[in-house]
Amino acid sequence: MAGTTVSEVLLGAVAVFVVLAVGMFYRAIRGPTVQDRVLAVNVLGTNTVIILAVLAAALSEPAFLDIALVYALLNFLVSIAVSKFTVERGGVLWTTRSSPPGWLRWWCW
Repeated sequence: MAGTTVSEVLLGAVAVFVVLAVGMFYRAIRGPTVQDRVLAVNVLGTNTVIILAVLAAALSEPAFLDIALVYALLNFLVSIAVSKFTVERGGVLWTTRSSPPGWLRWWCW
């Protein structure tokens, strides 16, 4: 590790996070349940925030941190909205045995 700089190490870490994001994207598409898909999309958003923050440090570009903060806020709000949508008064709107609404069927199955 004698010839590497901090930026090169950080860019390597970004590459690892991108590979992990591809794995989570697969889980978001193929997840066996709706909850798995929602969690995978949330992890993808968090992973994107991490990638942007590490890129900001690696490239000395502080504007990426602003973008990462806004994206983290949006990711949080979408997670809350989806959670509120899938749960209705303590009961799940649909289970694995029942079907989701027609307009949402393309995403879930």
